[in-house]
Amino acid sequence: MNQYWWALLGAGLLEIGWAAGFKFAFRDDHVITAATLAAMVASFWLLSIAMKEIPVGSAYAIWTGIGAVGAAVVGMVFLKEPATVLRIFSVAAIVGGVVGLKLSAGPVA
Repeated sequence: MNQYWWALLGAGLLEIGWAAGFKFAFRDDHVITAATLAAMVASFWLLSIAMKEIPVGSAYAIWTGIGAVGAAVVGMVFLKEPATVLRIFSVAAIVGGVVGLKLSAGPVA
């Protein structure tokens, strides 16, 4: 995996952080709000680096897929959100789509 894919992975992981952080941001704890905003900026910055070499459609879909799956897992594991069979199946389908996009993106020029 080259630096652009690593940047995309980092961007996706930061997206999980800021997506989960939104649940608690903009309340009384300004540290959480600042951390959420910082994670958002860093996530977009890393995504922009990744898009220099990874096709835009693949990069964006993989970025949102990592964020969606991660946020759903964080919600189910840490925030006591429902973990129904349909929800777990849907998350698995997103993972399958992300893997398919990664495999179909081809080598970076």
